[in-house]
Amino acid sequence: MRTLLQALFAAFFALATAGAVAADPGPARPMVKVEAGGHYRVVYDIHSDDMAAGISKGLYYARGLYEAFRKQGVAPGQIDARLVLHGDAAVMLLDDDTYQTATGDPFAVNPNAKIVQDLLDLGVGVEICHSAMKAKGWKPADVLPGVTIVHDGYTRLVKLQNDGYAYIGGF
Repeated sequence: MRTLLQALFAAFFALATAGAVAADPGPARPMVKVEAGGHYRVVYDIHSDDMAAGISKGLYYARGLYEAFRKQGVAPGQIDARLVLHGDAAVMLLDDDTYQTATGDPFAVNPNAKIVQDLLDLGVGVEICHSAMKAKGWKPADVLPGVTIVHDGYTRLVKLQNDGYAYIGGF
């Protein structure tokens, strides 16, 4: 019995430590990066009201793009980004009074107002779909300052892609 327990313990120990012995990683592999001196054009298709870290998921990831570029030596002035919010995402660009009505919460404040202003300060074009506004009964005065109103989200996305903007969707 004692021999069996010793054998089981030895087998368990061998299996448990097998992963601890690392294989030789070999030569270092290069990392692909963007050109620090390049200029980049990107359009975000933001159509859902999904949230990340308490703000619009699309706005969150757009801000993250600027951080990723910064880490690679690209300044905000080298990036021409447009964020087209339409559909359910359009609510993210409303002033507090209209946001309260839209969400049905008389105490709500739009949690996206600060990130929208931060993005505008970086030179990002933040755009709202007029068709979504019209469908919801929102007026231009209901939209956060600095946000551009576009005729509709879909034709704007097509136009920007035709103009060479890289498309990032899924938000």
